[in-house]
Amino acid sequence: MKIQLLSLSLLCSSSVLAQDITLINPFEVPAVHEEATIEHWEKARDFLQTQPGYVSTQLHKSLQPNSTFFLINIAKWESTEDFQRAISNMQKVIPALELDGVKNYPALYEVIRN
Repeated sequence: MKIQLLSLSLLCSSSVLAQDITLINPFEVPAVHEEATIEHWEKARDFLQTQPGYVSTQLHKSLQPNSTFFLINIAKWESTEDFQRAISNMQKVIPALELDGVKNYPALYEVIRN
């Protein structure tokens, strides 16, 4: 019984239950703007990884040339508040990417099933 209670207590600890939030940000990118978009993403990444609550980020490139979303950024943050604060800070330092045909659709997600 003691082992079961210890296991339950470990499962219920805040560090085990705490889950990061996930930013999923797909980009429509015309081929002519691929490099500029990636360079802008790298600048944003370099800034954001210095911000409190940052966990990780990865930029994915589609293997299919006709894919609607050519690039997809997936980032992990400790909380929605950390993410929003970091983006606000970044917007003061790094200008928005403004290239014809480049569109992105960022949204925050939480895991609801494993």
